[in-house]
Amino acid sequence: MINTKVKVLILRVAGTNCEYETKFAFELCGAHVDCLHINKLIVTKTKMFEYDILVLPGGFSYGDDISSGKVLANELKNILGDQIRKFALSGKPIIGICNGFQVLVKMGLLPYSDRCDQVSTLYYNDSGQFECRWIYLRIEQESNCIWTKNLPNIITLPVAHGEGKFIPINIQLIDDLNINHQVVLRYSSQDGNIPDYPLNPNGSISRIAGICNKQGNVFGLMPHPERYVLALQHPVRNNVKEEYGYGKIVFQNAVNFCK
Repeated sequence: MINTKVKVLILRVAGTNCEYETKFAFELCGAHVDCLHINKLIVTKTKMFEYDILVLPGGFSYGDDISSGKVLANELKNILGDQIRKFALSGKPIIGICNGFQVLVKMGLLPYSDRCDQVSTLYYNDSGQFECRWIYLRIEQESNCIWTKNLPNIITLPVAHGEGKFIPINIQLIDDLNINHQVVLRYSSQDGNIPDYPLNPNGSISRIAGICNKQGNVFGLMPHPERYVLALQHPVRNNVKEEYGYGKIVFQNAVNFCK
């Protein structure tokens, strides 16, 4: 019998620690998921194209030595860069969550997948400490990001990072991201107002919490949608009527896109 399920590849290395939560999230959406070590892809570079979706999950890849995600970003760009770029430009969905976002930015796949040049970074939080809590996010409804369709204007997700401050190479990049509708998520207050710390947990420029490429298939974000796929994962569970959290919508969007 032919397996018609959408196939998801979660890439892991030493220090990855969110792969199983992410695997659960995609399986909840009806996908088939494999967690593969990067060495398996290096040996067989074409194996990546057996999958419909590529995931760089959260964690502390290679201990986040040098800076968060930089070692893995260099490894991917120098060894698997052509394959990942081809995967992205084919329109297949790619998501980088937290450490995965840092990797996508530092290898240059975001925000311009066709260039693969680093034009931004994710730097140390303004607070000088690891920020771990639930925050509010505003969904930029004009974005063409395939991952965030059907989400309400304001959602809540948890963050857990020490280097989440989005910094562009220059202010023109922010203008370009806004013009091209590549900003997907911004830190927000519950009523949608512009927040200061702690609602903006890292001091990110223009309150950016997530961006996509121009095509909308490559998505990077600092918050963790895989930690809120079930409603009961939310710390405030009074009068829970829904079965699922906002995170499930994110993963379901990508699975539905590939069907």
